[in-house]
Amino acid sequence: MEFFRIIDKQVSQKIIQDKVNPQTLDKFTESMFFLENKNSNFSGATLWGEFLISYNKINGGVRFTLLDCPNALSWTITTGFPPERSKIILHCTINRTQKPQEFIDEIVAFLDEWETGLNSQF
Repeated sequence: MEFFRIIDKQVSQKIIQDKVNPQTLDKFTESMFFLENKNSNFSGATLWGEFLISYNKINGGVRFTLLDCPNALSWTITTGFPPERSKIILHCTINRTQKPQEFIDEIVAFLDEWETGLNSQF
């Protein structure tokens, strides 16, 4: 499943990469925070519990992935590409085509937090 949010903020890839990282999660969400570095990844608390999380700077911004999540939840925060080149795109995926509505509602709430945080920080 895929989820998109378009945030009407104009920032560069560099600004996203400088401001959005494991140590600043609490500035963007209420339900997620950094716990500790784990080699090239980090341990973080989320709405769904504690996970090993990867963080990568990618073309256009950043990507986070819950590495030990059975749904392979991953999200990117990017700019400079379609569907809106001059805005921030928040894109989230899971490796399922169907899930219970309760879980979908949790993902929507998670993205609501990120959207609010991105709007307030940029």
